[in-house]
Amino acid sequence: MEKEIISQLIVKNDKKIIFLIMDGLGGLPQIPGGPTELEAAQTPNMDRLAAAGTCGLLDPVGYGITPGSGPAHFALFGYDPVTFNVGRGLLGAAGLDFAMAEADLYIRANFATMDKNGRITDRRAGRIPTEKNQELCALLQKKVALPSGRQAFFVTEKEHRALVALRGANLCEEIAETDPQKTGLPALNPAALSSRAEQTSADITDLIKQVNKTLAGEEKANTLLLRGYACYSRFPSFAERYGLNPLAIASYPMYRGIAHLLGMKVATLTNTIEEEIAVLRDNFNAYNFFFVHIKYTDSRGEDGKFAEKVKVIEKVDALLPEIYGLNPDVLIITGDHSTPAVMAGHSWHPVPVLLAAKTCRPDLSANFGERACITGGLGRLPMKNLMAVALAHAGKLQKFGA
Repeated sequence: MEKEIISQLIVKNDKKIIFLIMDGLGGLPQIPGGPTELEAAQTPNMDRLAAAGTCGLLDPVGYGITPGSGPAHFALFGYDPVTFNVGRGLLGAAGLDFAMAEADLYIRANFATMDKNGRITDRRAGRIPTEKNQELCALLQKKVALPSGRQAFFVTEKEHRALVALRGANLCEEIAETDPQKTGLPALNPAALSSRAEQTSADITDLIKQVNKTLAGEEKANTLLLRGYACYSRFPSFAERYGLNPLAIASYPMYRGIAHLLGMKVATLTNTIEEEIAVLRDNFNAYNFFFVHIKYTDSRGEDGKFAEKVKVIEKVDALLPEIYGLNPDVLIITGDHSTPAVMAGHSWHPVPVLLAAKTCRPDLSANFGERACITGGLGRLPMKNLMAVALAHAGKLQKFGA
């Protein structure tokens, strides 16, 4: 019901909104009572914006629920993450501009390291270079052939990540993921979760056997872990829901894929934060909504590198004047989820958010950090409501009712 109300209240104007998303921004202290990564970082620019703006904490899915990046980003953009839940494979396919067909099944894959006993020792194969990934995908494309006659495609995403796509009739996404999510455990079986998925499960089982045989001589990337199964789906676009003309600036295919599925124009591929800001600056007059995605806060957190995550946050802060200097009407700084370095993975903790706009109501937040955000005027907010708040501060929502 909420999404229909928002769509009915849209007012088109020239005001501009920037969502600066530091993936995995939320953190935890290294020692009890100590600072989180965001609190430990020297962020004078964010602190100034926080003191003049309003802050809060966001729950991506719900209390106590650890979100994946896909659902969390859908929530950021105002799409209910449960209603619009989609497997990561589809997001990756869209981000890679893979020639999608309605009957395809898309699977997110990680190259990983498996020991002689079949146990996973590194779920990311040491973050192999993208060039090595391309070499291995080309080898698998040549060697793997499914006995059912269905086609299999292996496409490089970035570093250890890849896309596996199956093409053929009656494919089903109701398959158990093979990633055990922890090292020291064997890969899981791609079991069918429904009777109609049995043939798809058999094909994936055979595919994994062929992959393991083909990669047996590799030192690091000698297996694939599969998750995020998804068939093709269509989603209502930003133009349809919000009347916006959006631009997405992101380096990782999955986030580019989310943007593509939601009808955003996706900018030319960038590799550095500086390049992303340059694209933002060069295109600022042509669009009225900007999604700027910073990946490295998340990857440093996933690797358990507290100090390195702090450095990424500080780098973004140092570049922030270039963003705010464009004079956006609304600037949102937040993350999609928390990735505490001490946990080396996603967590359920709410995500700090900062909203800077001339229409902000001042609150008690004197700086940008988890503890300061508790006192913020946005309170603890479901992430899916953030988009409406941004639209309101940009004067893009008219009054509801008489």
